[in-house]
Amino acid sequence: MRVLFDNVNLSSDNGPNSFAKKLVHALHEQGHEVSDKAPQGSGDIVLSFIETFVNHEKPLVQRLDGIYFNNQFDYMHQNRNILNTYEKADGVIFQTSFNKDLITKYFGEHKNSIVIRNGAQIELLELVPLLDSFNIDSTGEKISFSEIEGNVWCCASNWRPHKRLWDNIKYYIENREENDVLIVAGRTKDNVAKAWGNHSRFHDKVLKREKIYFAQNMNYSTLLQLYKTSDKFIHLAWLDHCPNVVVDARAMGCQIICSDSGGTKEVAGDNAILIQEQNEWDFKPVKLYDPPALNFDKKIDNIYTQGSNDIRDVAKEYIEFFVRTLEKTR
Repeated sequence: MRVLFDNVNLSSDNGPNSFAKKLVHALHEQGHEVSDKAPQGSGDIVLSFIETFVNHEKPLVQRLDGIYFNNQFDYMHQNRNILNTYEKADGVIFQTSFNKDLITKYFGEHKNSIVIRNGAQIELLELVPLLDSFNIDSTGEKISFSEIEGNVWCCASNWRPHKRLWDNIKYYIENREENDVLIVAGRTKDNVAKAWGNHSRFHDKVLKREKIYFAQNMNYSTLLQLYKTSDKFIHLAWLDHCPNVVVDARAMGCQIICSDSGGTKEVAGDNAILIQEQNEWDFKPVKLYDPPALNFDKKIDNIYTQGSNDIRDVAKEYIEFFVRTLEKTR
């Protein structure tokens, strides 16, 4: 099959683009043709990531990783073209069941849809080397993993407020054992002050005592090495959709610790530790960047089992859905 990828940047490692590159590789392995540069009208089917700005001649499948619902912004305007794409799409792929419930609440049911969760390049587990060392962001000091005697915890994100960096740090402090370390990737200079809030004047002392390190920004391959070297990955984000950092960290062998909100639990693995939110979200617009407090004592088991999270199996599901969609458009 020939698939035209729409609204992606395969030179980027961020968000949907990171997943797109993995999917392209798996589809190529299975003998399919994929392009994001082909002229309009080429290929058998178009896979549009989130939204399209083109009137495609070929059948269109929309891949949705969520919609806007932050009431501190004009979320209806932000969703307008996503809805337009949804209405003209011949098929829709939701990343998680949470995404499907959310989007159908706002957009209505789609005539042809499926849930296909994100996958990871499982074959890399044996190929990715362990990380030897990393640099502390503020000082440039190099820390060697050979000097670490306890468990390695890590977290990584684009640290917007609903990603709950401070909660990740607090959870680690309350649950760490002696000699454990926490490595935070994806940090910018402002994030430490924002995360610690009124505690900022104590943070240098606490960071040193609790062995919390803010690493310099890591590229994708280095992040995989960090995950493989780590024992636990913390992602207590509120109402996250299907975070690729969790998918990749799980594939590299980390135990996932996450909130039970959103779609993260669906890709976290059945050995994940879930922290139960105080209240279940009713899908109404909220102040996304003002997440509620967490009670870390409310730990629950994960009842979600994804089955295979191998990108090769995910690619097969995409092709099967493409075939069914093409048959419905004939």
